[in-house]
Parts: sequence; C-alpha cells; structure tokens
Amino acid sequence: MRIASIKAVPISFRVPEGKNVTLGIGRAVKRDSVLVRVETSDGVVGWGEAHHGRCPGAVAKLIDTTLSELVLGMDALDVVGVWQKVYRMQLASHGMGAAAALALSGLDIALWDIRGKVMGQPIHRLLGGAPKPIKAYAGGISLGWQDPKALAEEAASYVAQGYRALKLRGGDAPARDIARVEAVRAAVGPDVDILVDGNTGCTPDHARRVMPAYEAANVGWFEEPFPPQDYRSYQDLAKLGRVPLAAGENHYTRYEFTRLIADGAVTFVQPDLSKAGGITECHRIAILASAWKLSVNPHTSATGINMVATLHLMCAVDNPGYFEGDVAHHNPFRDEVCGLPYALTPEGTVTCREGPGLGIEVDEAFLAAHPLIEGPCYV
Repeated sequence: MRIASIKAVPISFRVPEGKNVTLGIGRAVKRDSVLVRVETSDGVVGWGEAHHGRCPGAVAKLIDTTLSELVLGMDALDVVGVWQKVYRMQLASHGMGAAAALALSGLDIALWDIRGKVMGQPIHRLLGGAPKPIKAYAGGISLGWQDPKALAEEAASYVAQGYRALKLRGGDAPARDIARVEAVRAAVGPDVDILVDGNTGCTPDHARRVMPAYEAANVGWFEEPFPPQDYRSYQDLAKLGRVPLAAGENHYTRYEFTRLIADGAVTFVQPDLSKAGGITECHRIAILASAWKLSVNPHTSATGINMVATLHLMCAVDNPGYFEGDVAHHNPFRDEVCGLPYALTPEGTVTCREGPGLGIEVDEAFLAAHPLIEGPCYV
C-alpha cells in the first residue's frame, strides 16, 4: 500500500464582528487552517491538520510540492519511515525548520488515520491506549483582554457548563492582568483551576510584577510568558515564585523539548500535534516528559481534526494533563469540519473516539465552501 497522492486544503473563515477576542497577539479577525488529504494506492483516504503558521498558503505549497516529492510512493503504513525522511531532508537540513514541522505534522496525522482505517482500530488502540477521562480546561480563542467584570461573567458561564479549569489571557499591562485574575477568582471560587497564558508577550519585569498576585490567586500555571527561544528568562522567572510555568506550543520536535525539559524551568509541557511533528513525534515528547514526571497538556489547533487526534494521543500515554477545550463563541472549524470533536461531561472531562483511525468523517463540501482568504488573522 503506497502513498498515491498528498493534497493540502487551506481553509479560512472571518470572525464575525462582535465575536472577536483580543489577546496579546492581537484582535482575532480570521481563522485559518491547512488540512492534509492523503490517499493510498488502495484508495484509503486519511486526513490530518497542519498549523497554518500565519502563512497558510506557504504551508500548503510546501505540502503540495516538496513533501509530496519526498514521500510519494512510500509505504503508507511506514509512518516512522516517512517521518524520518522528511525530518532528514527538511528539518535537519536546508533551513526549513518550523515550516517543515507544521507541514510534516499534518501529513503524519493523516498517515495515522490511514493506518487505523486499514487495521480497523482507533489510533489510541494502535498506540497501546484505551478510552479514559481526560481533564479539560476552557481555552481556545476566548477569555481575552476585556473588562474584568465581563471576563468574570464569561468565566462563570464555562464553569456552569462543567469546566473545572479556565485559561485567561495575560500580557497586557500588569495591573490589568492582575485585576482580571482577581475578578475571575472571586467569581468562580477556590476550587476552579485558573491558568494564564502570556502569549509570549511579557517582559521579564512584567512577569516579576504579576507573579506575586498570581501566586496569591492560586494560578495553576503561567503559560508562555516569553518567546520559545528565550530559555534564560524562563529559568530566571522559575526562581522568583511558586506559580509553575508552562510552554511548548511553539516548540518543534523532541529535540527542542529535550532542552525545554532539561532546563528544569517548565513544569507543564504543551506540544501541539499540528506543529511539533504530528502524532508520531508528540507521542515521543509525551514519553520524554513522563521520564521527568511531567504531564503533557497539548495546545489544540483550529479544527476538530487536531482536537480528535490530540485526544487519541492523550488516551494512549501515562501522563495526560489537561486537554484544551475550545470555547470560542464562533468556530465552524471546530463544529463542522468533522462534527463536534468531543463532549464535555458534568465532571469536566472528555475522551477519545472509538472508530477506526481518527474516527471521523470530513465534510468536504464544508471545506469547498471555505477557501483560503488572504490577509492577517490578528490585527
């Protein structure tokens, strides 16, 4: 069974006015994704999702050209062999780095989907796992830079839905960041886990100023206060307080995670299956984290494909932490690409699907109705 075709499907939608959320990286006005369709010589079709990297057209072109040229004709069930060839020819040489990791991630997820369909098993079973409850937090493009009272009301609405953890957006002025955390803590009480994401936009001084208030509010983690390459600032901040640090959404392959973990500053590891290298590589990253007694708390991407794949992985490792639930008020990529990817229980947990492969059916008519839109995602 050979890889007969690889096709990138870049898709977009505009966020309706009134449903925009402002984060440290800007005001969300558009959502993009790059899906990957792989078909074998036997006619089996698998789907994956590559993160768009704010340049979906370029990521799609990379998939349709260089990646296709590298792996067409290879054994479709040799997932590790395909991964290694792309890594050697694109990530380890020729300077493509992160862009190639995004493209490879989508291809890898699609090949695992094929593998599961051929063997009649869901991906979590192929990885040695089984369905189990996974804790979820309310995340996605939500809970942004807004008035503390309105933010507290939004947070309380997610707790009413069953979420026992919430992720707020930081990186604004320190006083405003602190006011938002304190308002949400007062609204949801002591038993809900409050997490904060700095979206890589904090200075060391900003982080030092908010850390005491975050500690007083019992914040569960402070995520990505700094860019991923700023290892020294992570190490310095970890010495200044007892709020654990989280990172990994913008780290690629197990090699970058090896340094992130070995530095000892980060407690929560957050690979994105559509960025870090797909299911193959994120499974390795989870095992690496397990050796250090750290949980894996993946960042989720735009569509239900990534979310479903993430849950398969989390149900197949011994160190699952939080699943990032997408509570954006408007996200047809979550709701319509392959149907709702998960259901939240009253206990605030989710779990994986049981069908072969990813266990999904992709709505190709929906994809055709949402072609790539040029322009920025955030303004």
